[in-house]
Amino acid sequence: MKRPLIIAAAVAAAFGLPQVPASATPEPGLTWQLSPTGSEARLRGLAAVSHHVAWASGSGGTVLRTTDAGQSWQRSTPPGAETLQLRDIEAFDADNAVAMSIGPGEDSRIYRTTDGGATWTETFRNTEPTAFYDCMAFFDRRHGLALSDPVDGKFRVLSTGDGGATWSVLPSDGMPAALEGEFAFAASGQCISVAGGRDAWIATGGGAKARVLHSNDRGRTWEAADTVLASNASGGVFATAWRDTKRGIAVGGDFAAPTNGVDALGLTRDAGQTWTKPSNAPQGYRSGVTWHPFVRSGAIAVGPTGSDVTFDSGRSWKQFDAGTFDTVDCAGDGACWAAGATGRVGILRLTT
Repeated sequence: MKRPLIIAAAVAAAFGLPQVPASATPEPGLTWQLSPTGSEARLRGLAAVSHHVAWASGSGGTVLRTTDAGQSWQRSTPPGAETLQLRDIEAFDADNAVAMSIGPGEDSRIYRTTDGGATWTETFRNTEPTAFYDCMAFFDRRHGLALSDPVDGKFRVLSTGDGGATWSVLPSDGMPAALEGEFAFAASGQCISVAGGRDAWIATGGGAKARVLHSNDRGRTWEAADTVLASNASGGVFATAWRDTKRGIAVGGDFAAPTNGVDALGLTRDAGQTWTKPSNAPQGYRSGVTWHPFVRSGAIAVGPTGSDVTFDSGRSWKQFDAGTFDTVDCAGDGACWAAGATGRVGILRLTT
């Protein structure tokens, strides 16, 4: 077998993609197959359920759902959310999903559907004027967390134990003080992330240090650690992804300087206590990151200037697409989806 075919077979196996025909000779790679959504919304929320089912959410109260691998999309809008930015969505199957709108005060809301978006129920509306909710993550179908920027000097966290039907504010006594100017970025729905049944992480920027906060008790108590990413008013850690409760990748940078990839990615092997820089990193700000479920060392990062892949747990990266995306997610069956500006959605494919 020629070297390109060996690479092709490895890539295909790693990402659950069709094998390259034996007659193929070009050097293989990865690309996003775009799926026309019929929407102009900026899609910063994404939930990959499977190869066939995915949800996306974004500006103008937009929620999109496909059940046929992106051949067609159904649009819905929760009542009263027509002018809101739904910057995160978490979905469990083709029928059940939870969407979050961001913004100050009552603009921060959470909606839930159990019928594929035919109807939506508002299950949370923020009444704290200084709160600004950014993102959500679920441990399983029932247990999840939602994150707000600091209130009274500490990040605020909501918890649900019934799939998003009800939410409660967790006590703040286990949360360390926020740095001056510190906040979370509502850029990709990944500023809070989880692994296993109890571990969660918060990604921050805006302060003197770009930090990651870790909880091992479903958000009751947290510990903060500095990362190797740079931080300023428009930069820091935008997203984290976790292979398990120890190994993670943090991506970010400065959204005001999207082509600057200096100090914009970090790696940890101890649950976020310490962070190291990769040998080479994406050449630009990256807002979303995900591990692939089948290959232990494979992950994808996306941002407005392109998409990158690693096959060595983040130590080295290669750009494979120059298009713009804000967020990325891989489903349990190996299907990887990305979403971004002007209704742009793609599903990962192998090229030759």
